[in-house]
Amino acid sequence: MADTAQYLTLGIDQELFGIDIRNVREILDMRPVSKLPHAPSFLLGMIDVRGTGYPIVDLRTKLGLPRMEPTDATRIIILDVPVKGRTLGVGFVADRVFEVTGLDDDHTEAAPDVGGRWQSNYIAGIGRKGEAFIVVFDLERLMETDDLPAFAGLATESAA
Repeated sequence: MADTAQYLTLGIDQELFGIDIRNVREILDMRPVSKLPHAPSFLLGMIDVRGTGYPIVDLRTKLGLPRMEPTDATRIIILDVPVKGRTLGVGFVADRVFEVTGLDDDHTEAAPDVGGRWQSNYIAGIGRKGEAFIVVFDLERLMETDDLPAFAGLATESAA
């Protein structure tokens, strides 16, 4: 019998993505974000959640898609993201959040090797739910190319 992992599914543009539910702290409605001078384009700024500051990443920009104005469906997903041996609290902005769903490990495939310069290192795997494909993020790889030194000490936990 295949192991089944649980993923939070979310939509960016017309695509479906998954984040391991073990990394999800909470899901928030979109709210004003305090901008940070000279921040990289994917970093919208910071929000305060019950006295803790979280950097907010625009997943659309991070994935090379154009920015969009938030809608009623836009959500901020607060995550524990492994970064350089520690866990950093980061908020990801998603166009919409759907549900928690299980994906069988036996039905999850690696990203296809199509050659060229397609950036696929952030993909942990591609699962299926009915007729839909779910691209599962590898959060560490998604964030590893970005240096976030300004956030040292914010919303962090030491890695075990």
